[in-house]
Amino acid sequence: MYYSGTTASPSRSHSLSSDPNPPWSRAPHPVLAPGSAQHPPAGPQGPQSPGYLVQYANGHHPHPHQHPIQHPPQHQHPLPHHQHPHQIPHSHHQHQNSIPGYHSPGSVHAQSTGRSTTPNGTNGPPILVAPHWQQQLHRAELCRQAASPHHRARAAALASRTSAKSAIPITAPGSSSTPKPASSSDGSHNRNGSVSTDASDDRASSVANGHPSANAAPVVNVLPRPSSERKQTSTWTTLDMGGMRLKNVSQSLFKLDYLTTLYINHNQLTVLPAEISQLRQLILLDVSGNQLVSLPPELGLITTLRELHAFDNRLETVPPELGTLYQLEMLGIEGNPLQASLRAILQKDGTPALISYLRDSCPVPSPPPDREWRELSDPPSPGVETFSVLSYNILCERCATTTMYGYTPSWALNWSYRKELILAEVLNYGCDFLCLQEVDIAQYEEYFLKKLDEHKYTGIFSPKFRARTMNETERRRVDGCAIFFRSEKWCLVEHHLIEFSQASHTRPALRTTKDWFNRVQTRDHIAIAATLVNRETGTRLIVANAHLDWAPEYRDVKLVQTALLMDFVKGVAEDFADMEVGVGENVPARKYANGSQIPLIVCGDYNSVPESGVYELMTRGHVPGSHPDFMGHSYGPLTAEGPSHPFELRSSYAATGELSVTNYTPSFKGGIDYIFYGSENLEVGAVLGEIDKDYLSKCAGFPNAHFPSDHVLVSAQFRILPPKESKPQPAKSPAFTNSSARKR
Repeated sequence: MYYSGTTASPSRSHSLSSDPNPPWSRAPHPVLAPGSAQHPPAGPQGPQSPGYLVQYANGHHPHPHQHPIQHPPQHQHPLPHHQHPHQIPHSHHQHQNSIPGYHSPGSVHAQSTGRSTTPNGTNGPPILVAPHWQQQLHRAELCRQAASPHHRARAAALASRTSAKSAIPITAPGSSSTPKPASSSDGSHNRNGSVSTDASDDRASSVANGHPSANAAPVVNVLPRPSSERKQTSTWTTLDMGGMRLKNVSQSLFKLDYLTTLYINHNQLTVLPAEISQLRQLILLDVSGNQLVSLPPELGLITTLRELHAFDNRLETVPPELGTLYQLEMLGIEGNPLQASLRAILQKDGTPALISYLRDSCPVPSPPPDREWRELSDPPSPGVETFSVLSYNILCERCATTTMYGYTPSWALNWSYRKELILAEVLNYGCDFLCLQEVDIAQYEEYFLKKLDEHKYTGIFSPKFRARTMNETERRRVDGCAIFFRSEKWCLVEHHLIEFSQASHTRPALRTTKDWFNRVQTRDHIAIAATLVNRETGTRLIVANAHLDWAPEYRDVKLVQTALLMDFVKGVAEDFADMEVGVGENVPARKYANGSQIPLIVCGDYNSVPESGVYELMTRGHVPGSHPDFMGHSYGPLTAEGPSHPFELRSSYAATGELSVTNYTPSFKGGIDYIFYGSENLEVGAVLGEIDKDYLSKCAGFPNAHFPSDHVLVSAQFRILPPKESKPQPAKSPAFTNSSARKR
C-alpha cells in the first residue's frame, strides 16, 4: 500500500492483531499471572547487553520469565473496571516478535522522566537513562504500535482526510467560498505561495533545473529552496508493506529507486536482500518486527538514510560497512540480542557515535584492478616527439575533514596517510607533466617539491589570491595550482599566473557590470601556465593548469572564468611565438608564425560536465552571449558578443568518450576533470581508462583507503605533429582587446 507523504504514527497504543501461532511467545506479566515466581535466578541467562547490566546494577534480579521492567507493588492491582481485559497497555507486555530478556531498561515512565526504576520498584536509587536511549525506547514503542497491516498508510490516509476537512474555510453567508491565490508583492502570481529574494535562489534554480555540477561538500545536502519546484519521478515516494506476514519481497521492489520511505516492518522476513541497496534515495527504512539475524553490508551504500529501524529482530551485530551512513540519525536496535560493546556505544553516545566507530573499524576491502591504458593509435614512428600529462585534484588538507567527508574513515582522511598515497599514485604513471590542483603552500614546499625533486621533477606553484591577505600561519594553508615537469627533458621559459577575480585591472570593460563585482570578483580561483622548450629538439610547449569555481549556482562564473582563461592563454601563446628562445648551441631554434602553432595543453578541474557551457566553449571555440549558463547575468562584451578563442581544442578523451567518473562522492558522481589539447599540432596516443565498475558499485564515495581524493586523476599520452601552414587571423575582434599575460 503506497501513499504520497509520510505521517507519523499515532502516539496512542494500537492493539496488536491476534496471531494463533505467534513467532515469539509472550512472557508472563505479573498483572496477568499474579502467581508467577518472583525468586531471582542464580545468574543472568543468555547474552547480556549493557542495558541488561545497567538494569540489574543493584543486584536485584527478577525471574527470567518476568518482564524486565515492572511497576512498584502499589501499581500491581487488578485491571480497572472500565478497561477491557484485552486492552492491555502495550508497555506492559513484550512485543510478539521480541526476544524475552533482550529488552533494555526503559518504560513509559522512564521515557517521560528520564529515569528508570530499580528492578523491584522499591529499594535502591533510581537509575538514570541516557537521552539517546530514551529516544531509542520511544521510537521502539511507536514502531510496535504499527504492527497491523498497512498501519502507516492507513494513518496517513486518515490524517489526509482530517486535514482536508479542516482546510475547508468557514465563510459568512453570501461571501465567495473560493480562496484567493497567493500573490507576490508585485502582483504576479507565485505558484508556490512564497516569495524569495535570497541570493541563494541561484543555487536552488540550478539544482531544480537539473544542471549537474560538482559539490565541494559532499556531506551537505544541496536541496532546492522551499519556493522552488522539486522534480519528482513519481507522484508517490512512500511504500507501506508492514504487517503482511511476508516471508520474501519481490525483486521488483528494488526497481522503485525513487522511494524515500519504505516500511516492511512486522513481517516474517529472515533475510533482507542485498539488492535493497539499489534504493539510493531512501531516507527512512523500517524492518522492525521481523526475524532478521543480520543486516546486509550493502545498506551502507544508501548514504541518504536518516533513520534505520530494526527493532525486535534477532540481530547480534551490525555490519561495519554501515559506517558510511554518515547522515544516519537513528539506528533502532532495541529488542535485539546485540553484542554488549555496540549497545554500550549506542546507549552512551547515540547513533552518530556508533556509526563513527563502525566507519573507523571497518576492514579495508580489496583494492580495485589497475586502470588500463586505452591505445588510440599505432605506436609512434622513430623520431616522433612524445610526452605525457597527468591532471589531479588532490583534495587539500584543510578541506579533508570528517564534517565534509563523514563517510570516509578518519585515518584515511589523515594527511599523513593521503599524501603518501597521492605521491605513489602520480609517480606510478611516470608522466612528463604533473598538473595538480588544491595543493597548499606548506605541502608544496615541505613535501611535494622535495619528494618529486628526488625523481627529477621541477615545479612551479601559485596560491589563491586570499593568501596575500593572511598572516604566515594561515597563508601556508591556502591552496593553489602546481605544475611539475621533468627537468632533464624540458626547460622552463616563463611561469604565468592569472587571478580571475583581478582580471578587470587589464580589462576595463568588465568594470561596467555589477555582476562582475558581485559574482566573479568574490571568487578567488586561479590558473597558471608554463612555457617550456624541449632541451633536445627545441620544440616549444605551453601547459596551463586551471581550477574553476565549484558551486552549481555560479555556473555563469565558471563560464566567465573559462573565457578569461582562454584569453589569457591566447596572450601567452602570442608572446611566446614572438620570443627568441635558445637552450643550447646544438639545439635547433624553432620558429612559429603565431601562437596557435605552438603545441598547447590546457587541463585542470573545471567542475563542469560535458554538457555545460564551459566544455562547449573549450571544444567549439565559441558560445553565444545568450547561453543558458550565463543565467541572464551581464558581463559586458562577453554576453554582448559571446566569448571565443582561436584554438582548435579537443578533450583527450573525446575519441573514447569522457570518463564517467572523475569526481565520486555520495552527492555527485560524474566527469568534471579534463585534459584539452590543441588538435592542430598534437595527437592523442593513449588515455588512462576507467576505474573498475564493480569496485565503484560497492563504494559509497571517495576518498577512501585506496583513493586519497574525491577526484580521480586523468592522464593522456601525446605526439607532436609537424607544424602546419599558418592560418590567417580571424577578422573578428576578440572579446577582450587589452589581453596581457601576467608574468611571475
